[in-house]
Amino acid sequence: MGKDTGFLEIPREQPTRRKVEDRVNDWFEIYQQFPEAKQRDQGARCMDCGVPFCHTGCPVNNLIPDWNDLVYNGRWEAAVRRLHATNNFPEFTGRICPAPCEASCVLGIDQPPVSIKLIERSIVERGWEEGWIQPEPPEYNTGKRVAVVGSGPAGLAAAQQLRRAGHSVTVYEKNDRIGGLLRYGIPNFKLEKHVLDRRIEQMRAEGITFITNANVGVNVPVEALTEHYDAILLAGGAEQPRNLNIPGRDLKGIHFAMEYLPQQNRRCEGDSDAQFLSSPAQAIDAKGKRVVIIGGGDTGADCLGTAHRQRAKSVHQFEIMPKPPETRAASTPWPLWPLQLRTEGAHEEGGVRDWSINSLKFTGDENGNVKELHLVRVGPPPKFELVPGSEYVMEVDLVLLAMGFLGPVRTGMVEKLGLALDNRGNVAANADYMTSVDGIFAAGDMRRGQSLVVWAISEGRKAADSINRYLTSNVESLMHRHRLMV
Repeated sequence: MGKDTGFLEIPREQPTRRKVEDRVNDWFEIYQQFPEAKQRDQGARCMDCGVPFCHTGCPVNNLIPDWNDLVYNGRWEAAVRRLHATNNFPEFTGRICPAPCEASCVLGIDQPPVSIKLIERSIVERGWEEGWIQPEPPEYNTGKRVAVVGSGPAGLAAAQQLRRAGHSVTVYEKNDRIGGLLRYGIPNFKLEKHVLDRRIEQMRAEGITFITNANVGVNVPVEALTEHYDAILLAGGAEQPRNLNIPGRDLKGIHFAMEYLPQQNRRCEGDSDAQFLSSPAQAIDAKGKRVVIIGGGDTGADCLGTAHRQRAKSVHQFEIMPKPPETRAASTPWPLWPLQLRTEGAHEEGGVRDWSINSLKFTGDENGNVKELHLVRVGPPPKFELVPGSEYVMEVDLVLLAMGFLGPVRTGMVEKLGLALDNRGNVAANADYMTSVDGIFAAGDMRRGQSLVVWAISEGRKAADSINRYLTSNVESLMHRHRLMV
């Protein structure tokens, strides 16, 4: 504990966001620089608790009090090492994680919690600036080959851990660029892609091979993996979106969020629509349109910020659940993840949010384009009873469905590998992340269902450990049999 009275003397501070009128005109990250002196002050607020609940609140079990103290004392290089001991990609979580660690911070019982997420990002950015983050290739190669399917946070974390253990690692990605959800799901104003690119270059320098445009089970036969690799990790995410099955759903102008967001990310990469669309009619753009986003979570907020930057005429975001309280609900006491209202940067930029709203049907014009959304107010869960006389109609031009995901796509790779599913439709795997097929493992959203980036990193690291033990035990078994034969 660097400063034993820090939490009494120093208030919680966060970087300020750029002015709304400036940031909606570009796709850059929204936070301004935060001075080093203030970063160290925020580290001083950590109480170095006897039982640091932040450790267990964090899915990767970050050693948070350790690096808070190192930051306060100006020992930045040591803080970089300690941070990477549990997290391969703190620059990702330091930007887009909702910070469950802060929700379980002991100081947060009766004061604003320590600014853990800010300090995490400050440490890793200092590491890149100073050149302390370098490729770490293994000292020797085991001769074992591992295929990782999917280059999102789970796949990347596992690939890096496995390569550093000495295995030959090849990552297969169905899209044209590496990064998965980080590349094409998270808007640039939350995660600029040069942040992702520099980490991928580090991994290439460590000896990891990346293959793009490789959709395993579609244009890459599953046999190409099962016959060539000693172990396979499936980290393809939970890409099956939850649909809204109401009348008029087939009208033009109604799209899933993950049909909409990747298009803008590709444009930010410099691609023209003609490069990734087979016809101009497939382009989804909010410019000049009356937009409705159905779904009140992070994906909905990403759609909201994107629609603002595309110059939508108006944007409404609806959620079927009741409006959360402004502060932690009594039903979720510390150190649980709190039920409370969260305001993202996109919400500051405009639009209308509303809760306890259910969609009844869409109606369209003579050309099959959506023109109206019929809505009704509902009561609390689980019944969501309709409120009599509350029905109303909105004129719309573009509807974005951001209601979550139902697990991995089951056709193609999962089906052809003959993998068992759990009762939620995810790929079933045991405590060692092994699926129902020997030598094939699963991690991230594909195994646990829709979750956070930090959970994906955690799962990737743990799966890599299990794969390493699996490969090592096989080597030891072969050596033992060889000794017996001699």
